[in-house]
Amino acid sequence: MKTLIVITGPTGVGKTAAAIELAEALHCDIVGADSRQVYHGIPIGTAAPTAEEMARVRHHLVSFLPLEAGYNAWQYEHDALEVLEGLWHEGDYAVLCGGSMMYVDAVCHGIDPMPSISDEVRETVLAELNERGLESLLEELRERDPEYYVQVDRQNTRRVVHAVEVCRQAGVPYSSLRTGTSAPRDFKIVKAALNLPREELFDRINRRVDAMIGAGLEEEARAHNDQRHLNALNTVGYKEMFAYFDGVMDWNTAVARIKKNTRVYAKKQLTWLRRDPDVQWLAPHEWQRLLP
Repeated sequence: MKTLIVITGPTGVGKTAAAIELAEALHCDIVGADSRQVYHGIPIGTAAPTAEEMARVRHHLVSFLPLEAGYNAWQYEHDALEVLEGLWHEGDYAVLCGGSMMYVDAVCHGIDPMPSISDEVRETVLAELNERGLESLLEELRERDPEYYVQVDRQNTRRVVHAVEVCRQAGVPYSSLRTGTSAPRDFKIVKAALNLPREELFDRINRRVDAMIGAGLEEEARAHNDQRHLNALNTVGYKEMFAYFDGVMDWNTAVARIKKNTRVYAKKQLTWLRRDPDVQWLAPHEWQRLLP
């Protein structure tokens, strides 16, 4: 039976290296599952696979969209399944690698179709968030979609913003578009989450940020400074660099904040994964346990 092996886990844990080793052993391709690595032009800040890594194993859905392109988990599900359909004609295995949990879930379980958010809606919601704060959007969500309002993590800015965007774009409550049903798949799924002791993981994250700085993160961010309004750049690393450019933070504060916010993101990823009963937990060096 065709088998998709999923390698996910917190940022900085070593997913790419493990996925490449596994894919080489299985003589198969890797499908990316990262909501920022889909864009080209920002390889440093997104820790995208290097040219050398992509030369070792063929990668799909990595660096294939311009920064201004809109993209969401529903579109990703369609694209990933289309890629996999082609790969099944070549072999029995494929590796899905990434830490964007909604993307991983979209492939494993399916995702409810959501409207594409227009630039106008996205920019308006972001402007209101910056001007009035999260409480203003929460009040709007409470009025537009009281059902989702009582479910959502009200400290999770991204989820609140997304729900408000969908409500405005679709003209219906966000919760009315969520069916909660799992789509059947005609391939087997083996899902592994890589993890390390917290102190070791955080040390890896801190060192990776230092490596990104050394590789030219500042220069990469400056090259896209005039595009900072794009959703693709609304992410850890670039936001702090933009604040540094504006004089809101000094250099040391910006770097320290990137490290801190990356560690916070890693903890959120782990919280998400711990709710998934299908996940088997492995250390990065244990990837060989996934071999048939």
